[in-house]
Amino acid sequence: MQRLLRILALSSLAVVMIVASFASGSTTKAQGGVPPFPAQPITLQVIDVAGQKQLTGAMIDNYVAANPDKVSSVEYITDTSPNLPGRIKAQIDGGKIDTTLVLSGYDGVASGIAQDLWMKITPDFDAKFPNLNENYLPGAKLYNDLAQGYAICVVFTPSGPLIEYDPSQVETAPKTIDDLKAWIIANPNKFIYARPANSGPGRTFLMGLPYLLGDSDPLDPENGWDKTWAFLKEIGNYIEYYPSRTGDVVAELANGTRAMMASTMGWDINPRVLGNMPPEYLTAKLDGTTFVADAQFLLIPKGLDNDRLAVVLDLIAYMLTPEQQAYAYDRGYFYPGPAIKGVDPSMAPEESQQVLAEFGRPEYDQMALDTPVVLPLDAANLVKAFAKWDAEIGGDKVKAAPTAIPPTATP
Repeated sequence: MQRLLRILALSSLAVVMIVASFASGSTTKAQGGVPPFPAQPITLQVIDVAGQKQLTGAMIDNYVAANPDKVSSVEYITDTSPNLPGRIKAQIDGGKIDTTLVLSGYDGVASGIAQDLWMKITPDFDAKFPNLNENYLPGAKLYNDLAQGYAICVVFTPSGPLIEYDPSQVETAPKTIDDLKAWIIANPNKFIYARPANSGPGRTFLMGLPYLLGDSDPLDPENGWDKTWAFLKEIGNYIEYYPSRTGDVVAELANGTRAMMASTMGWDINPRVLGNMPPEYLTAKLDGTTFVADAQFLLIPKGLDNDRLAVVLDLIAYMLTPEQQAYAYDRGYFYPGPAIKGVDPSMAPEESQQVLAEFGRPEYDQMALDTPVVLPLDAANLVKAFAKWDAEIGGDKVKAAPTAIPPTATP
C-alpha cells in the first residue's frame, strides 16, 4: 500500500508539472521538434531595426489575414540596430519575452549571436523548412550559412557596386576601374559618394574596390587593400566633399551639381520611383566587378514560449513560399528582393510590376546571373575599414549637402 501511494504521488506530481509547463508557455519541444499550434490565437510583436517592413510587412499581414485562428493581432515596433541587443537581453533576463519576431540585417544577427540572444532555428526545426538550402538562390544561401542557424535569410540583393550618371554630362560611361579614375581626374568635383560608415552604396563601393583593383586580400582591409587605399587617396584629390548620407548624394546628382555617383541596384531604382532622381539617368557596371551582396533576416528571441514559437515558425515558412517572396520586389529598393529560386516579377503585386516596368532595368537580371557575388566584410573588419577610411581618406571632408532631399527607404 505504501509503495502504491508513493507511485500515485509521483504520478500526480508529474501531471502537475506537465500542466504547469503548458500553462507557463514552456519552450520544451513537442515530439518531432516543432511545437503544436496554440488553442487560442496569439499576438505577434514584431521589431524592425532595418527598414525591412517595407519588404516583408505585406507577407506578415497576409499570414495574419489567412490565419485568424493562429494570430489575433500584430504589433510593429521600429527601433535601431544598436539598441536591439540591449532590448532583447532585458526581456530574456527579466523572464518576459514580449518580442515574437525580429526583422534585421546581418549586424543584428551577429551582435545577437555574440550575446546568446537568438533561438536556434535550424537544424532544430528543419521539419518546418524542407529543402531550404536547395530552394535558396546561391547568394542567399551564403548569407543564410553566415547566420549559423540562428536566423533565416528572407530577402536578398546582389546590390552592387554600380556607377550611376547623368547622361547629359557623361557622354560615354567608364568601362573599367582605370576608365573611372581617368574620368574623375578629368572632371574634378563631378564624382561623389557618401561616407561609407553612413551609406549603403558608399559601403558597397568601398568593399567592391579590392576586387576591381586586384588587391591581395579583399577580406583584409588593414593588410590586403594597398591598391584600394591608394586609389581612394588619389581620387580623393578630385572629390569636393563626402556627404554624410546617401540621400544627399542623390540630391547632388539629381540637381546637376555632380555627374556621377557610386550606386547600387536599389539606390538606382527606388529614388527614380520616388521622383528623387531623373528617370533618364543611367547606370554602368565596370568590367571585373564582383557584387557585394546584402540581405535581411528573421530572428526569434531565445526563450520564446511554445505557443508563440509554433506560430512564428509557421509564419517564417509561409514567408519563404514563392507567392509571398514575390512581394519582396516592392518598389525596387532591395532589387530584386526574393531570396529563393523560381520567383520572377510576373508573380509580384500589380503595383510592383508597374514600378519595375517603368523604372526597372532588364539588364540587372542578367547581371545577377553573370557577376560573381560575395558576402560583405565581417563586422570586425568592416569596422576597421570604416576607421581607416575616416582617418586616411575622407573623415575631414564629411559634411551635409548644401541642398538635401529626404532619404529613400534604402539604408
